[in-house]
Amino acid sequence: MKAVFLCEKQDKIRQVYGKETLESLFATAGLTSTVYSKAEVLENPSHFADTELVFSTWGMPAFSAEEIKRCFPVLRAVFYAAGSVQSFARPFLECGVQVFSAWAANAVPVAEYTVAQILLSNKGFFTQSRLMKQGDLAATKNLKEKYHGNYGERVGLIGVGMIGSLVAKMLREYQLEVVAYDPFLSDARAKELGVTRVSLQELFSTGFTVSNHLANNAQTRGMLNGDLFARMRPYATFLNTGRGAQVVEADLVQVLTDRPDLTAVLDVTYPEPPAPGHPFYTLPNCVLTPHIAGSLANETQRMAAYMEEEYQRYRKGEICRYGVTLSMLETMA
Repeated sequence: MKAVFLCEKQDKIRQVYGKETLESLFATAGLTSTVYSKAEVLENPSHFADTELVFSTWGMPAFSAEEIKRCFPVLRAVFYAAGSVQSFARPFLECGVQVFSAWAANAVPVAEYTVAQILLSNKGFFTQSRLMKQGDLAATKNLKEKYHGNYGERVGLIGVGMIGSLVAKMLREYQLEVVAYDPFLSDARAKELGVTRVSLQELFSTGFTVSNHLANNAQTRGMLNGDLFARMRPYATFLNTGRGAQVVEADLVQVLTDRPDLTAVLDVTYPEPPAPGHPFYTLPNCVLTPHIAGSLANETQRMAAYMEEEYQRYRKGEICRYGVTLSMLETMA
């Protein structure tokens, strides 16, 4: 069985695929350390005519169905050691190639980051730390009554896919009330996760921290608008680790300007980073982080480890855990 690394960013392969993972794949999948680009594939398609497996990560190139049939006529599976496959998966799936993604591995650090921000937000960490640094001790004293802490507080999750579900599970460790909006969330799944289904309007109106985990697709872009942000409770926080395009950012800027009591913690924006001079840089109640919720440094190697484990199940004919289907692309991030 011939396998190749396919990626436009060779450094990402070296970063994500750790030593033990590589040793296992070299021994069992027939991989070599050579990393091929799309240009190299198109230049010499006959070299890849017997390729059955592709391993990749961030930088996986997109191919058309015609290119896949011409260059990879016997390709059976793509193992993608990263999260979202939206940029490349559909043509492969339509050609009958299985696609496996490490979205579950990438969900772990995003969920950890999210839970940490929720707990801090409920205690007014961002507002209080800013005022404390300014030396405004009187304001911090007055604001302590506005933040109720975490015991019994309501948290709203927008989207309960892989990441949202993991956040819900992690929040079980805390005595919080968790509500969720997700059109695809069944009553049984909601009960299993310990969340209550509510409308998007109710979620924004009643959650003290509102966290976005929507899938990134045409239906969700611009979905979070000024009407929703204006509904937020006094001193509430909006947290975005999903995608910036899901937010009408001009609306968010206006509401943050009109409502200095609110806080936005944005790990993602659109574009990313914000354009020079964007109000997000200067609004005192907007906290920006540079897309650090996802896998960083050593955390990235978890993704390759997941795909190595998935490959071992695949080659042994066992049930795989992280396969992607065409229907899943409609709701996945």
